[in-house]
Amino acid sequence: MITAYIYINRKLTINELDTQDKVPPGTLWLDLFKPTDEEREWLSKYSVEEVPDEEDINEIEASARFYQNNDGLHINSLFPQRVGQYVRGVNVSFNLRKDFLLTIREDDVGLIRLLRNYLRLGRIEVETPQGLFLELFNLKVDYLSDLIEDIYSVVDGVSEQVFDNDELDKVFKLITLQEDSNGKIRLSLLDTQRSLRYMQRYYRGQLTDEDFKDLREMLSDIESLMPHSQFIFDKLNFLLDAAMGFSGLQQNKIIKIFSVAAVIFLPPTVIASAYGMNFVNMPELEWQFGYPMAVLMMIGSAASTYLFFKRKGWL
Repeated sequence: MITAYIYINRKLTINELDTQDKVPPGTLWLDLFKPTDEEREWLSKYSVEEVPDEEDINEIEASARFYQNNDGLHINSLFPQRVGQYVRGVNVSFNLRKDFLLTIREDDVGLIRLLRNYLRLGRIEVETPQGLFLELFNLKVDYLSDLIEDIYSVVDGVSEQVFDNDELDKVFKLITLQEDSNGKIRLSLLDTQRSLRYMQRYYRGQLTDEDFKDLREMLSDIESLMPHSQFIFDKLNFLLDAAMGFSGLQQNKIIKIFSVAAVIFLPPTVIASAYGMNFVNMPELEWQFGYPMAVLMMIGSAASTYLFFKRKGWL
């Protein structure tokens, strides 16, 4: 799907294009969502270099994610996408050209929808492709900050459940989920930092003073978010160790109970085994009080063992 965002005199017009159409005059942003082969071929008519495909967009090498060619500045950036309780990363290809910003993506990105709504409602006023690019990245940094705050609130709740034996399964699941989400957020922060620094270094000639100010503020915000992400990692590792330690203590208590029970009933077992042999020459077999005596001996041996453990403080 090809969408052209035409911005003239602070008025936004959104057009869905077909492969038979041409790029409208005044197009500020051209967005290709899950482009087909025909749509890629259509875009190649407006490109000097080869149009990147899905494999190119998902490359992790710096040379494949940040580069310049005859079509302008290319940046492939990782965007966070919350799906239920999970956070996943979606790669988006950006091509800053002289006349418009080109984006190519294979997945839906909530921040792009948000930017589209802001443009439609007039909450964002941009006149250049690089200004639009920076606005989207500003939304991205704010969203990453919100995600970190969400993890903070979840971690606080997990801290109260670590020592609740009935909640241990839930605690382990939450810790694992938040650790994975925090990893995706940190990766997105690092990727955003690299993208903005590359733009700051190699695209400064096309940026205004206001653009540079916004770019530096975003880099400063990312620097301030990094320690929070690292703190969450440390906190989650501590909670995981605490939960595992508490789980081990609970298991040790159960094993201790079984061990003490086995020792307490060991003397009665010996007595019962001795009188269960039924040898002919055992005098107690014919004695009237033999059975009560054996029972009392078993009870007394178990009680004395229990009292001995109790006095030693082992129970």
